[in-house]
Amino acid sequence: TTGGRGGRGAGAIADTTGGRGGRGGGFSTWDRGLGGCESGFTLADPTDPNIIWSSCYGSTVTRYDHRTKRARSVSPYIHTLDSPPNEAKYRCHWTPPLAIDPFDHNTVYFGCQLIFKTSNGGQSWTEMSPDLSTKDPSRIVSSGGIVPDNLGQFYGEVVFAIAPSEIQRGLIWAGTNDGKVWYTKDGGKSWNDVTKNIAGMPVWGTIRKIEPSHFDAGTAYIAVDYHMMDNREPFIYKTTDFGQTWKKISDGLPAKHPLAYVLSVAENPNRKGMIFAGTGNAFYYSMDDGAKWTQFKEGLPAAPVSWIVVPKLFHDVVVSTYGRGIFILRDITTLEQQDAVVADADLHLFSPRPGVREARNGSMAITYSLKAVPKDSVKIEIVDAKGVTIRTMKNIGREGMNLATWDLRYDPPLRVDLRALAPDNPHIWDDPRFKGQTRRPIVHWGIQGAMAAGPLALPGKYSARLTVDGKSATQSADVLKSLEIVTSDADLLASLAAQQKIRDDMTASAEMVNRIEVIRRQIEDRLKGDTVRAELKAALTELEKKMLQVELMILTREDLNSDDKYYTEPFGVYLNLIWLNGEVGTGAGDVAGGAEFRPTEGSMQVLGLLEKELAAAKAAYKTLMDKEAATIAQLTPPKPSIVP
Repeated sequence: TTGGRGGRGAGAIADTTGGRGGRGGGFSTWDRGLGGCESGFTLADPTDPNIIWSSCYGSTVTRYDHRTKRARSVSPYIHTLDSPPNEAKYRCHWTPPLAIDPFDHNTVYFGCQLIFKTSNGGQSWTEMSPDLSTKDPSRIVSSGGIVPDNLGQFYGEVVFAIAPSEIQRGLIWAGTNDGKVWYTKDGGKSWNDVTKNIAGMPVWGTIRKIEPSHFDAGTAYIAVDYHMMDNREPFIYKTTDFGQTWKKISDGLPAKHPLAYVLSVAENPNRKGMIFAGTGNAFYYSMDDGAKWTQFKEGLPAAPVSWIVVPKLFHDVVVSTYGRGIFILRDITTLEQQDAVVADADLHLFSPRPGVREARNGSMAITYSLKAVPKDSVKIEIVDAKGVTIRTMKNIGREGMNLATWDLRYDPPLRVDLRALAPDNPHIWDDPRFKGQTRRPIVHWGIQGAMAAGPLALPGKYSARLTVDGKSATQSADVLKSLEIVTSDADLLASLAAQQKIRDDMTASAEMVNRIEVIRRQIEDRLKGDTVRAELKAALTELEKKMLQVELMILTREDLNSDDKYYTEPFGVYLNLIWLNGEVGTGAGDVAGGAEFRPTEGSMQVLGLLEKELAAAKAAYKTLMDKEAATIAQLTPPKPSIVP
């Protein structure tokens, strides 16, 4: 069912071979059968990731739809396998360029010796340029040899790069594998040849890649490769005036290695003047538009760097290599902001890249530098747009660079800590799990995550505040909404409100239980002695019973055993709140969760019932604490080890 070379035919097949992402017989995270083949380009529609455009040799173009898991052939003309270029109407290279218009995702460009355009999913194509090559007939010939090989890999006089500008509609740059550079400002109605303006550029170069600037319409970078002309030097040129003048900016790159020629160039859309270059054996970056270059090789082996993409929102650098796979340089915000660090400053908080709120999770990296090891712990606070601190984290700081991670959650609920003897297990402190401890948790299958999970933050604007030894720094921190979340902002807000209410109810339950547990433990310790007066002993024994009665309005006797082998009675308020937190939030045990949806009516009904039970427990707790205040005051102060 693979449909032959490239996986055409019955569509994508799930990879169950146990490769990366699919060990143990599971499914791979990679799909195949997306169209195209071993050469050419593969581009995802920027507004609909279900749509994948691909090109390949033989003038092949395909359009894949992940919803149907099928690729459709939408080539502009005849499939040209084994066609001598001088006999073909359209000369299309082995690696034919493909580009999607940034202003209209339905408009796609495909290059042969001219550029084709479609705006209806490949149903029809129009020629939007003339032949952009030198049209030298001496170079438009068959491959020759005993058996000719005319799949396009040897075709000359063809378009090799197509690059629409993302900041000026209708501006499209094009380059050929015979050294021509063109642009159009009107969507292909007229084309301007600027090749002669590139002073000092040798002839017959391959325009490997054109990078229109993300900041200025008249600025563009070109990577020119001459290694097939036996010139292995690197060539990158830049224009700032729509190709009227050009400056070579690659002289700072190594030039003596046989693989020093440049294959790719890219500009950082988040920092003007920061550019990247890939050569036949290395990857480089420049902070000053090519005046100085630095090789980056940590984790990246020597390999031809064939393409570079810098996703604007994520501040990553994605590098494709020939034979070594794909590499991602994660989160370059510290590199982008390195000149913002004040020399000898006690602390510096870098502006974090946006976090992404996924359906049930998310994260944001918070990076900071410290001049010296701090005297106290580092405090990081997340503040929402209304100025409310929603999360406080403590870190151990170190000299130099530091990294903290916000999981996009609000402060977690307070946890119950049991201190007194379990009513049904007077030897519980002899349990190997708790021996030598002064407190123990409630133990039950499936609750560990939901018991400590705070509400998930909404997409929006926040601030990160760093405080170290009395000095503070603040940076804005944006949280983006993942494309996988299809529910409305109103539904997400309703989910957050429910998660907050459940979190607060869990905390209120834990506060009462923890105070009761401290008092019960104090009573236990006091009654161990022989010096307690008879009347006080009776009062303390009675108080312990009353305390336990109120505690059992929130917990169950089985909860106090800290042993999940007990399933003999219905959950109390606290455990029901934990499971509801999993139901409304991000899951618990075999409860799936639903944090990206409006809470169900059933969940809200359950919350209402639990809050009534909690209100009754609060009333009983207050009455008891008020009535028995005098007796409680006679208890000895709690030992330091059991202070709540």
